[in-house]
Amino acid sequence: MTVLKRLLYSPAGMVGLILLGLLILAALCAPLLFPGDPLAIAGPPLILPFTDPALPLGTDRLGRNVLAGLFYGARASLAVGLAVAAVSIVAGALIGTIAGFSGGLTDEALMRVVEAFQTVPGFLLALAFVSVSGASLPVVILAIALGAWTGPARLARAEVLSIRERDYVAAARVIGMHPAEIALREVLPNALPPVLALAAVIVGNAVLIESALSFLGLGDPNIVTWGSMIAEGRNVLRSAPFLSIVPGLGLIITVLGIYLLAEGLTDALATRKARP
Repeated sequence: MTVLKRLLYSPAGMVGLILLGLLILAALCAPLLFPGDPLAIAGPPLILPFTDPALPLGTDRLGRNVLAGLFYGARASLAVGLAVAAVSIVAGALIGTIAGFSGGLTDEALMRVVEAFQTVPGFLLALAFVSVSGASLPVVILAIALGAWTGPARLARAEVLSIRERDYVAAARVIGMHPAEIALREVLPNALPPVLALAAVIVGNAVLIESALSFLGLGDPNIVTWGSMIAEGRNVLRSAPFLSIVPGLGLIITVLGIYLLAEGLTDALATRKARP
């Protein structure tokens, strides 16, 4: 039985797959269903949900379409989460491989850098970086990645420390391969699978941190994000609570789907390894 079939038989994995599938579908369909600028005025302000067929989830204080913002917010969350995961895993895996394979002073120096970054909470690090560098989507991605690469680095180093003593690595040294070539071609590919397992956690944390930054007004002002929608709704929380509830539910469903899918994948892979 393949990993995909085992994932589909897992209740957590199946629910996570459905939730993320709907999220991805919403993100891809956003420009088709809502062409134009999602920040543009779509009608009178504060239309209640399900009172206007043209605006199913109503409008915010400025008259912007809440449903369009919800769909475009899914695009922003996915873009940030996946980009942060890619940057963190690539950087962390490379640094961890260099540290574990080199050993000695190089290993000590790189691990002290990792520990220095780990002493600062990821959100505070991102908050400080965005405050200094300015709010834009690339800056937000880089800021979140600054606090997320240490986990992959430590895990990659631990894997490399065991892999570098195996027979095929010794054989590569005997035939005269350059140490960098051995590290990147022989060691890193075998150390990468456990590191990739952290991707779901990184994506989930990145989505939450980006939403928190946007809520504080430190997100990209030129795009719609769920954090900025929640922040907009807090000013009229008593009279129009749906403005914060709708994007908040989107955020909850996204993070829940990511973690359920990760749990299902973990179970599927563990079952595969357990088979004789």
